[in-house]
Amino acid sequence: MARPQPPPWVHAAILLCLLGLGGAIEIPMDPSIQNELSQPPTITKQSVKDHIVDPRDNILIECEAKGNPAPSFHWTRNSRFFNVAKDPRVSMRRRSGTLVIDFRSGGRPEEYEGEYQCFARNKFGTALSNRIRLQVSKSPLWPKENLDPVVVQEGAPLTLQCNPPPGLPSPVIFWMSSSMEPITQDKRVSQGHNGDLYFSNVMVQDMQTDYSCNARFHFTHTIQQKNPFTLKVLTTRGVSERTPSFMYPQGTASSQMVLRGMDLLLECIASGVPTPDIAWYKKGGDLPSDKAKFENFNKALRITSVSEEDSGEYFCLASNKMGSIRHTISVRVKAAPYWLDEPKNLILAPGEDGRLVCRANGNPKPTVQWMVNGEPLQSAPPNPNREVAGDTIIFRDTQISSRAVYQCNTSNEHGYLLANAFVSVLDVPPRMMSPRNQLIRVILYNRTRLDCPFFGSPIPTLRWFKNGQGSNLDGGNYHVYENGSLEIKMIRKEDQGIYTCVATNILGKAENQVRLEVKDPTRIFRMPEDQVVKRGTTVQLECRVKHDPSLKLTVSWLKDDQPLYIGNRMKKEDDSLTIFGVAERDQGSYTCVASTELDQDLAKAYLTVLADQTTPTNRLAALPKGRPDRPRDLELTDLAERSVRLTWIPGDDNNSPITDYVVQFEEDQFQPGVWHDHSKFPGSVNSAVLQLSPYVNYQFRVIAVNEVGSSHPSLPSERYRTSGAPPESNPSDVKGEGTRKNNMEITWTPMNATSAFGPNLRYIVKWRRKEARETWNNATVWGSRYVVGQTPVYVPYEIRVQAENDFGKGPEPDTVIGYSGEDLPSAPRRFRVRQPNLQTINLEWDHPEHPNGILTGYSLRYLPFNGTKLGKQMVENFSPNQTKFTVQRADPVSRYRFTLSARTQVGSGEAVTEESPAAPNEATPTAAPPTLPPTTVGATGAVSSTDATATAAAAATEATTVPIIPTVAPTTIATTVATTTTTTAAATMESPPATGTKAHESAPDEQSIWNVTVHPNSKWANITWKHNFRPGTDFVVEYIDSNHTKKTVPVKAQAQPVQLTDLYPGMTYTLRVYSRDNEGISSTIITFMTNTAYTNNQPDIVTQGWFIGLMCAIALLVLILLIVCFIKRSRGGKYPVREKKDVPLGPEDPKEEDGSFDYSDEDNKPLQGSQTSLDGTIKQQESDDSLVDYGEGGEGQFNEDGSFIGQYTVKKDKEETEGNESSEATSPVNAIYSLA
Repeated sequence: MARPQPPPWVHAAILLCLLGLGGAIEIPMDPSIQNELSQPPTITKQSVKDHIVDPRDNILIECEAKGNPAPSFHWTRNSRFFNVAKDPRVSMRRRSGTLVIDFRSGGRPEEYEGEYQCFARNKFGTALSNRIRLQVSKSPLWPKENLDPVVVQEGAPLTLQCNPPPGLPSPVIFWMSSSMEPITQDKRVSQGHNGDLYFSNVMVQDMQTDYSCNARFHFTHTIQQKNPFTLKVLTTRGVSERTPSFMYPQGTASSQMVLRGMDLLLECIASGVPTPDIAWYKKGGDLPSDKAKFENFNKALRITSVSEEDSGEYFCLASNKMGSIRHTISVRVKAAPYWLDEPKNLILAPGEDGRLVCRANGNPKPTVQWMVNGEPLQSAPPNPNREVAGDTIIFRDTQISSRAVYQCNTSNEHGYLLANAFVSVLDVPPRMMSPRNQLIRVILYNRTRLDCPFFGSPIPTLRWFKNGQGSNLDGGNYHVYENGSLEIKMIRKEDQGIYTCVATNILGKAENQVRLEVKDPTRIFRMPEDQVVKRGTTVQLECRVKHDPSLKLTVSWLKDDQPLYIGNRMKKEDDSLTIFGVAERDQGSYTCVASTELDQDLAKAYLTVLADQTTPTNRLAALPKGRPDRPRDLELTDLAERSVRLTWIPGDDNNSPITDYVVQFEEDQFQPGVWHDHSKFPGSVNSAVLQLSPYVNYQFRVIAVNEVGSSHPSLPSERYRTSGAPPESNPSDVKGEGTRKNNMEITWTPMNATSAFGPNLRYIVKWRRKEARETWNNATVWGSRYVVGQTPVYVPYEIRVQAENDFGKGPEPDTVIGYSGEDLPSAPRRFRVRQPNLQTINLEWDHPEHPNGILTGYSLRYLPFNGTKLGKQMVENFSPNQTKFTVQRADPVSRYRFTLSARTQVGSGEAVTEESPAAPNEATPTAAPPTLPPTTVGATGAVSSTDATATAAAAATEATTVPIIPTVAPTTIATTVATTTTTTAAATMESPPATGTKAHESAPDEQSIWNVTVHPNSKWANITWKHNFRPGTDFVVEYIDSNHTKKTVPVKAQAQPVQLTDLYPGMTYTLRVYSRDNEGISSTIITFMTNTAYTNNQPDIVTQGWFIGLMCAIALLVLILLIVCFIKRSRGGKYPVREKKDVPLGPEDPKEEDGSFDYSDEDNKPLQGSQTSLDGTIKQQESDDSLVDYGEGGEGQFNEDGSFIGQYTVKKDKEETEGNESSEATSPVNAIYSLA
């Protein structure tokens, strides 16, 4: 039985009741409030209604919701409960309703196709997701077929059908040859929307290729190719011309249905000779120019985002010189449901009234069904405080028990809309949402707004008071907005003071204070004037400013509206700019900009530079020229809403014709007293129509310009105010950048007075995570920046900034991508060190797992070392794309320690350290000699070595570079330098002077620096000292070389020892250490000398007479022995040689009486029977001894030019080598005995 319809007066009464219901409460975005209040669940993220998935991937069906307490989730599939726990492949993400279906262990995705719906529930209600239709993408194979050649007459039409296999979603069709060359398309040959290839007329050149239809499937990223068509064109003597006929669609009329908001695509493809042209028309009207565009060589008409007014009859006209035909397409526009009033969450106080409205439209008209907590409203328990009136639910005298989530489902045959809206009842006393005791500074006579955001339930009433007394501020010069902001329309001196806002409801009250300071405006009272000067002279432009003394003033200059570079020829003072030696390039407009942190003032002048003039050739040229007089008698006529006519009387041109008029305007709202250029007109006119912007109180003036310069401005015209309107543009240069790792600062260039179009210009800032598909967050801002807090590190955000004034909102803004703040990156992954040979080391690494921003590069530090000896640390910086590097080794013995870190714009992140492997043929390094103390310089300059230290690495280095000479007495340099001797395995030698220098002092009671110790090398030195300053004190190391070049090194606290680098070998330095905060507190000055690269303090032995005599005797003896050897060999004599090589030498002299010499040792013995050759060398049987076996310290050393400088010695037993005992070098006499 049908329910009787209520009489019309009932609907009228319900409408009146709805108009009388109060507004709902809006909960601020403050997280502290959001977390405290109880709320029913709200769906925040869900998958699309038609959810198509790739069969190769796991299935993900999203469902996210928020609420307090956090909601729980369950699902239905095909309107039946879906038990997630029963299916091992299905799981639900933690603290989320998102379903994950995993096929790694097997299974068919097609088994899970169906319609899914998510339910989010807590104790205050249940919210529903859309019904999500899950489908698995399909890309079926093309059926096998053999295609015969297509025979066609030249000039005839032809259609090559594609007929692709049906896929989900439908594939993208394109035509190519079998050699994968694209088919060239034009108005004669083109592909239709259905994928077929149409030839309006076939030509002989069409046989030059074959034609294959290709289908690309989106999800599987596959392309399937149909067997190619081959054409055979039958030619005739001549191709007859034909009138056009339609190949698609057939006939003279057809119809098409399209849904509102979708794109309408109409297509007409015609045949004929010559090829027809296609034109499109709409009966009874024009094509919508803003939405219509032509495609496929005018064969297709696309109308984007169609609406009901796009329905009607369209026709295409195909024509060539033989005639024309038309095809009519009747277009019907239907509509799936779309929102007129989407229900919003309703937050009420106890006892308040409210309503939920669900109003939608569509074609056909959609039906509305209400549900509560996922159940039809008809089956829900009755609620006396709730009344349903069609698309509206009315709530009266709500109580805490009225909390619930309501669903509105509106549908027709083309689709549906589902919306959740909860009803929440809150009982909250007033709270202030802004910082307390804010300071607001404002310029005199400007407009300002004092904000006082508050929250409470029931909605509190807000009142403002000044200086804690008086009545409520509202009316006159004050205006209080609904959000609690107090606007002062024009600030006066007496408005300065403390303003108190008080919010009150039945549960209590809260208050806050704002202190307002009024500052004097910045004004240029002596402006720069236009000047005409000769080249080479000096000109001065004045700019005297008056400003509030409590504000910092900055005066800058612009030339031709660009920042002026103050060069050597210019001098900028507080009140003027002087240019010396004026040149032609100095000509132009100069603007003085006087600004404080609150306001600014501008003044502009034009400088004209005259070149040297010759004597005038006629009387007219001899007349003096000058700038024109100012225009006068400005008059406004033809007053319109967006334009006005300005007329003026020109002034005298002063013997130089007027070339231009510049019209300027000033407005008294945003920048009173500041003149802006409006437009420019030729010098032949004295009247012009000016285009105006809404809501500007204009005042105009005119400036005349000739070749000499500009006139003084005319007197201002009367004012003319235009009416207001919503903004027609939005702010520019919208950016989103992080200033810290957990925020994003949104900035933009604010709109000026001529683009505000109305009072109270403000900006609606919206943002959301780009990848999260979450709802938009928004805030209303009156400035030009907004900071979003608590953001993840370096994630993209979608940002929109929309202008709004009291007349309405601006157009929909463009979406800009911004990023939250960066952080330090994690360490590079998989740092590998490989050593393919002794000359190179290869490094490879992968990018960090968490870049936390834009990678700017990598930093590599590497340090060579050999036992305890350390080399100089090297630093390399790489680009962010480089992940490989090759190090060329300086020597084949040292190893390297590598430290690698990635960099972002924040800095370098976590480092990873690796060492190069030991070379496979690297000899075991000989133990370093014992560490010796450095020399200490006492108070009297005496040399001592009891308290000093010396590094073993320095001693070892010198031992390998100094030739073996007898020890001589050490040499003392000056009074503060001593030498230290070092014993090595080869000989006793002298180390370089000043291996360690130390100022030996006792610790004083007051703040001081003492015991400065220097450990020098050839090119660097390590510095340490003692002090009694407080922790965290910074120091400075100052040193001067022999050339009197002074250098300083700042030292951070606790940074000892300090290394001085880039020193010169063998140079004497003076050094001191002093406090960075007090240079008067300094150490005593000490002197030290760096090591020389090669030390030889002994006399040259070659020049000694005894050495020359010895060499001559040896040479004579060698000659005699060679003669004896030759005689014995010719007689067949036999030489005594030790036959058993494994018998060790006795403790006696190792040279036996018969003159034989054994070169073998226990580790490397020659084979039995090996004989010494005539030149005294042993024939190799097993292995060769390397030079390392005969060098000092266990390894060969090379000097700077690559030559070997180690001393050849007999290889001793292992114990002797490790004990660093002296070994006797092979003498020339022994070498001669070995030959015998």
